[in-house]
Amino acid sequence: MKQHFLMMASYNRWANARLYGEVAGLSDELYRRDVGVFFKSLHGTLSHLLVTDRIWMGRFDGTGGHPDNPNAILIDDLASLHEARKAEDERIVRYVDALSENDFDRVLAYKKRDGTPQRGMIGELLAHLFNHQTHHRGQAHAALTVLGIVEPKPLDLFAMQREK
Repeated sequence: MKQHFLMMASYNRWANARLYGEVAGLSDELYRRDVGVFFKSLHGTLSHLLVTDRIWMGRFDGTGGHPDNPNAILIDDLASLHEARKAEDERIVRYVDALSENDFDRVLAYKKRDGTPQRGMIGELLAHLFNHQTHHRGQAHAALTVLGIVEPKPLDLFAMQREK
């Protein structure tokens, strides 16, 4: 199980770096344009992913500050957001790497944003974190196409594995 989640953490870091590389070539106007995805723009989508990862990582490791609103914009400029994203991805990799094989079946107690107590196995919660990232990266990838990038680099797990 640990090898699977280490792969997913590495994939998450790789896919985020690749996505930010594509976004870096856009003008600020295009980067912020409402293209009809759930969080409206690339900026809104990338901000959402950072906020929700910080929320989840705070639940996992008990550290870091974050807003409770998943729509919050923590960082307004792309370069600073990218640096924060890289740091968060490294945090995720370190967290997964520090887990023992038994930790994935351990139950984590946490609270939802409204304060409702919740419980879940760490492996299942990590699966959610990585799936959530993939879901919204897919929206960001589609937004790149809408904004005129004819063929954004693929974000598939196989693409990362084939690069190695």
